[in-house]
Amino acid sequence: MQSATRLTLLLCAAWAAALLYGEMGAYWAAHLSCSWPSASSFSPSPDNHVKIAVIADPQLMDSTSLGLPASSVALQAIELFTDLNMRRSFQSVILPFKPDVILFLGDHFDGGPYLSDEEWQESLFRFKHIFSMSEQRTNPHVPIYYLSGNHDIGYSGFHSIHPKVISRYEKEFGPRNYHFLSGEVDFVVVDAQTLDGGAKQSKERASTWEFIKTLSSGNESNPKVLLTHIPLYRPDNTPCGPHRSSPVINQRIYNAAMDQGIRYQNYLSKETSDLLLRLLKPTLVLSGHDHDQCTVVHSTTFGPVTEHTLGTISWQQGNLYPSFMLMSAGPKLIPNSTDSSHGVLTNLCFLPKQTHIYIWYIFQFLITVLLLVFWPTNGLSSLPYMNKLVSFMRSVGAELFSRTKEKDDEEDGEYEMVFDAEGSMHLVKKSVARPPRTNSDSRNVGRGNIVARPTARKHQTEPDSSVLVEMGSETPPEDGGKLPRPSKWNIRKVLQRLFRVVQSIVVIAALNVPLYMMFLFKDWIDR
Repeated sequence: MQSATRLTLLLCAAWAAALLYGEMGAYWAAHLSCSWPSASSFSPSPDNHVKIAVIADPQLMDSTSLGLPASSVALQAIELFTDLNMRRSFQSVILPFKPDVILFLGDHFDGGPYLSDEEWQESLFRFKHIFSMSEQRTNPHVPIYYLSGNHDIGYSGFHSIHPKVISRYEKEFGPRNYHFLSGEVDFVVVDAQTLDGGAKQSKERASTWEFIKTLSSGNESNPKVLLTHIPLYRPDNTPCGPHRSSPVINQRIYNAAMDQGIRYQNYLSKETSDLLLRLLKPTLVLSGHDHDQCTVVHSTTFGPVTEHTLGTISWQQGNLYPSFMLMSAGPKLIPNSTDSSHGVLTNLCFLPKQTHIYIWYIFQFLITVLLLVFWPTNGLSSLPYMNKLVSFMRSVGAELFSRTKEKDDEEDGEYEMVFDAEGSMHLVKKSVARPPRTNSDSRNVGRGNIVARPTARKHQTEPDSSVLVEMGSETPPEDGGKLPRPSKWNIRKVLQRLFRVVQSIVVIAALNVPLYMMFLFKDWIDR
């Protein structure tokens, strides 16, 4: 039982370490592995630059995500752990960077256009709780800018049938087309869902293009950053760079019936993308929608334009490597430079791989059960190969110790000085008189040439206690009773082992479940 107790305590410590890393340490490591971008690896970001944290596609799960009823326990559990992971990422990884501005690139909800007003308000409450700024005590009034996504308001083909989704969105998140100045950089926000459409010109599409044309004739002294939820056009199978983990998605467009506009598209059309770039002349484009990282360079008449498609922050949206971006916007870092992109620097940061953490929990649980089931009752020392290993290690240790002792005896001996005929001195070790052996030391008992030494009993291998117990159980009792049947004896051993496994699991859970609940509520409850 002492061996089983030691194993249980060891597994308790292993689970505590796994929970500490998976629920806290992984987020600390993600924060330490990223930093604000700078012009060189040796100089930090300038103080006159505005620090912007960029987040894409939270896409809060709801009743439209998995086809489960809104009241189902499974959906509520999935929502809880998904929301908890995003809140922990935002509070423990992003906010400690102390950004000056926070920018969301759209798709705040999953089924936004299809939710009832009550469900939409519930998702809005969850969104505000996940990305709450109450933890940011140094500067709780950080400005937040939002983009509309197709999962928030739908495409142009949906607006003509359900126009209220736009008014509902604008009431909480503001206008869909606007621009703001931050760090001497103009950020242009456009509603990309209304840019492409059918032959019928909708009111929303007309207002979006009118806004873009108004900005095209404005001040061009400041660099522009175009913010669009739907990425710009790129040819099929265009490489996305080293940070992408999933296959490249090619263009796909579905039109609504009766030429009512777009129902779905992966990228903007080529004509729309070229017109956007020609009118706004941005130095950088940021987009979302794809849920995975992608960096492409667009060729234009005024020079190359880099577009960063940012991956989702949620671990439930098909990307095993959720991410966010740190952006530094301000004056040109290199004086007299003709490249205005030097005023906008970006750095892609990755969040903990939550899917891998949960897989590790499952793997560790299986290892825990297997160890408890197959762990020997008397510990590893009862296994035959372990006895041989221990004996080998002991023999090696004894040999090393004996050599060290002989060497120490030689060094500790007494020496005397002897002078030869030429007057040279020599050190000669004195002879040590050893006491003669007495008969009490040997006490040899024998007959003829065979000698039996009682000291040899020390080297006799004692039988294993577990073997003695099993042999003793097979001896008939003194009162003449019958032996228990082998089948009943095996069932009894299995039940004892099962009880021991359940008992150990209960002990491990009793110590680690409260620890996990502490991590859970620490990040979920507003302080």
